[in-house]
Amino acid sequence: MPRTLDHAAPAERSVPLPPRLARIMRPELPSLAEEIVAEIRRAIPEYARPLDGPYGHVLRRSVEHQLAAFVDRVAAPGPAEVSDDCAGTARMLGQYEAHEGRSMDALQAAYRVGGQAAWRRVMRVAPRHDISAAVMSRLADALFVYLDELAALSLDGYRQARARPIPALDERRRRLLRVLLDGPGTELAEAAEAAEWQVPAAVTLIAVEPEARCVWTSLDEDVLADVECAAPHLLVPGPFSPERRAMLEKALPGRRVAVGLTLPPGQAADSLRWARRALGLVLDGVLDGPVALCEDHLVTLWLLSDPALVEQLARRRLAVLDGMTPGQQDRLTETLRTWLVTRGTAAEIAALLHIHPQTVRYRMRKIEQIFGDELADPEARFGIEVVLRAAHLRARGAEVRARTGGLRARRDTRRPHSSVMIPR
Repeated sequence: MPRTLDHAAPAERSVPLPPRLARIMRPELPSLAEEIVAEIRRAIPEYARPLDGPYGHVLRRSVEHQLAAFVDRVAAPGPAEVSDDCAGTARMLGQYEAHEGRSMDALQAAYRVGGQAAWRRVMRVAPRHDISAAVMSRLADALFVYLDELAALSLDGYRQARARPIPALDERRRRLLRVLLDGPGTELAEAAEAAEWQVPAAVTLIAVEPEARCVWTSLDEDVLADVECAAPHLLVPGPFSPERRAMLEKALPGRRVAVGLTLPPGQAADSLRWARRALGLVLDGVLDGPVALCEDHLVTLWLLSDPALVEQLARRRLAVLDGMTPGQQDRLTETLRTWLVTRGTAAEIAALLHIHPQTVRYRMRKIEQIFGDELADPEARFGIEVVLRAAHLRARGAEVRARTGGLRARRDTRRPHSSVMIPR
């Protein structure tokens, strides 16, 4: 393969670098990665994109991994190969260039800019550690040989992306996906045959965070996808396996997704509807990402599927608290929710809420006075538990959004905790 970067000849690997260099270099890596990313974005217009997008995520992750891998190579002298992780990231960068319709010039320039920034840092740090000129020379050769290997891997990914057809982009497969989601009828067999796709016994739909950029060549051949729309989504034949999850991480790096239930093809729309609902809860901070499985959150999806209806239930079941202050309501409903969920003793509830057992006993007596016979009525008690569980989930999402500065804009600005659900 022809060389991809212009630099000096490879270093003689018979003379290893002193492992102590790795100890000197490691503390510099976090700030060096930031410096390299900033320099690349400043010097190369093609990479001057928001860093919170998929391209920015891949750029930052690749720089961090490749720097760490180079230091690992210095720390363990001997025959060295690029790690599978770094090789995969390097190939992915090349695939991105191909999908953007560009040549490899910008990525080659990015490698050069990164190497120059790294070497400037070495020149600033080396004088403090009495590193000889001979060692510095071997370190320079090793660094640029490493960059040459990464660039060659990126070129390999670029060529693969250019050479391989992308069935997921084919309009026939897009049409097939639409047919499945519209409710397959007599058209399904015809659409599947045209798309050269065998209809499976079951499918799993996946909702993807908006504005996702997909590495198409990382998708399995049998996956149907539409990610260039306002609500990106994929269809995976069969169940969502660990292998499919690994595929998603490569194809949609850094993007949050929600995986629907595995259902017969005729229920594909239901699987996607639930996946989109789960993704909304991920973006709201209620569910954890980056991959949320509907299978693991069925009760949460049900509880929060119709907020207006839960609000009406709250008006009927919790109206007895209207005369209390918000703080009083929060304390009593959190204690009641914990008791309903755990049916624990005062000591057990106190440990969960980080309060004194005597405080729990006082609150429970107050709760019994307020709710009376409703706590003994199974239907009424279930309604109260539903309301309080839903309020707790919504409160958790509100706290996450407040902590992170807001995962997305929301109209609901009411207080968290049980008062979210309790009418004033």
